[in-house]
Amino acid sequence: MSAVVSARNLSKRFGSTVAVDNVSFEIPAGRIVGLIGPNGSGKTTALKAILGLSSYQGHLNVLGFDPHTQRDDLMKEVCFIADVAVLPRWIKVSEAIDFVAGVHPKFNRAKCEAYLSHTKLKPTTKVKHMSKGMVVQLHLALVMAIDAKLLVLDEPTLGLDILYRKQFYQNLLEDYFDENKTIIVTTHQVEEIEHILTDLMFIRDGKIVLSSTMDEVADRFVEVMVAQEHYAAAKSMNPIDERQVFGKSVMLFDGVARADLNRLGDTRNVGIADLFVATMKGTYA
Repeated sequence: MSAVVSARNLSKRFGSTVAVDNVSFEIPAGRIVGLIGPNGSGKTTALKAILGLSSYQGHLNVLGFDPHTQRDDLMKEVCFIADVAVLPRWIKVSEAIDFVAGVHPKFNRAKCEAYLSHTKLKPTTKVKHMSKGMVVQLHLALVMAIDAKLLVLDEPTLGLDILYRKQFYQNLLEDYFDENKTIIVTTHQVEEIEHILTDLMFIRDGKIVLSSTMDEVADRFVEVMVAQEHYAAAKSMNPIDERQVFGKSVMLFDGVARADLNRLGDTRNVGIADLFVATMKGTYA
């Protein structure tokens, strides 16, 4: 098996609406992939297809399984954290741990309890007495303690404050991720995951509009704060985006040699957020 996820001509329609539009991509093992897109772009629909939660057209192989017809086998190797953690309001922390330990053979109770030790949650705390952030913390601890080959995170830190969000991603790298695991993550807080990603995929209107490693992104895209005297020359090089910062023009170039751009002004690698905004301009029109 050469890829953890392999999609060819993957499509999903809801009536006349095309949610995923004939996309093809592969995700190798040992990668952390950011699947980024605006609301309604098709990213959650694509994740549901990968997880066997939705039917689809085209070919899709996940860890050697057809997610639609072999979902039971696939779920033994996959973990999924949805954007909204739904847990019974009556259940206690200890009961939730007991339940997952009883149904999933790869659940590590000690690891779960270690995650929870960094929170204010106690074994006797009931979900109905938790804040939204605390519910998400419990959900994260339960799922992160499962030794899965593929971890799918759909807005995993929604509802958490910035301190726990940073701690979560630190735990993800230090305590969970290795060369045998693959992570797919979607989030609107792209600045917070930029440092952990190995690969980036932008999706818009059901199509993959960018698929690249982070190293390739750094080589391919360059921002320039253009000196006023070089403005005309910079415009003639066809920037893909232009914005104003403190009265100065910042232009984004795709595939232009950095040596040529250095003559125009100060250059820097583009952040994911700025690249996303440039790529998605017009989406919300």
